[in-house]
Amino acid sequence: MTLGESSSVPSTKPYLIRALFDWCEDHGFTPYLAVMVDDTVQVPHEYVNNGEIVLNISSDATSGLVLGDEWIEFKARFAGVPRDIMLPVGKVIAIYARENGQGMSFPVYDLPGQAADAADHPVLSLASSEASDTEPPQPDPTAPKTTKGKPSLKLVK
Repeated sequence: MTLGESSSVPSTKPYLIRALFDWCEDHGFTPYLAVMVDDTVQVPHEYVNNGEIVLNISSDATSGLVLGDEWIEFKARFAGVPRDIMLPVGKVIAIYARENGQGMSFPVYDLPGQAADAADHPVLSLASSEASDTEPPQPDPTAPKTTKGKPSLKLVK
């Protein structure tokens, strides 16, 4: 077995997601997950935009949140309707704080054996985002105006 083989080394991705979730919650920030949506992701598809969805996973917005090693599960309300959410950790694109955009992006993978080591990825700041929780974020009046679309990423060292 060589040092570079990832099949026997567990992915750092679920650990980093849990750590950044805790950091957000500890400092009063709202943790958001950006997720690539396919048939393995159970989310309200009416909120999916360009194959992606952004979810508020704060304690106030979810119940029964489980940030597992392979799956993230919780219940949340969308337009007042309770929904069960289940998504493979491999489909998480990023986790970040809504208030300041600080967080981390990740490679997307399908199977545990395909997990890339996310420890090599720098912390990123998301300059623009769209959320799909029941209380959409209010725009920051001091922020520069941006066009709608995919979030843009800014490297923070």
